[in-house]
Amino acid sequence: MQKIDKEASQTLAHIIASRRDIRGNNFSSEPIEEELLKEIIEAALHAPSVGYSQPWKFVIIEKKSIKEQIYENYKEEYAKSTSSFKERPIYETLKLEGIKEAPVNIAMFYQKPKRAILGQTSQKKMGEYSVVCAIQNMWLMARSLNIGMGWVSILKPKKVRKILGVSKEYKLVGYLCVGYVKAFPKEPELKTLKWEEQKNYQEIVSWIKD
Repeated sequence: MQKIDKEASQTLAHIIASRRDIRGNNFSSEPIEEELLKEIIEAALHAPSVGYSQPWKFVIIEKKSIKEQIYENYKEEYAKSTSSFKERPIYETLKLEGIKEAPVNIAMFYQKPKRAILGQTSQKKMGEYSVVCAIQNMWLMARSLNIGMGWVSILKPKKVRKILGVSKEYKLVGYLCVGYVKAFPKEPELKTLKWEEQKNYQEIVSWIKD
């Protein structure tokens, strides 16, 4: 049995626990150094992918006019979403994106396969889940560099693809806002606002033993 590197595991645990979904009201306008952005992308390339398919495509957006178009789509989709949360008025007070405030936006696409992929014949979504693993790697690397990241999901994927000029062989999985932050919140915002309660170990784990 190999010796456990306790320092490394504690550092990783701290990064995981302190990762936050950053919104526009917490981004700084300070630009991200290109070498640090590359480190974040490189972390994604080391993510697990089913069948070693590596089905991801990254579109890095800094152009203001493109961000404006994405933001307009967000506003359309947000307006539609409000009816789903009528019983929770706090919804309309939340800042749920940082598209224009973050210096960098990254659209994460999944490349649809043209042939059978090992490990994906029974569960077709495994390729898309692989892109999600890449996003998680990016998020943790960004946090280790004291760079914030927010995931915007209130968007129409096909519309985003068209705005960015990406072909139909790709499907949007995540739209990320990336930048330095004024401060990392001590707790997730939605936890602080009591939108949902944090689940504990006993609630989520069940055992099947001999």
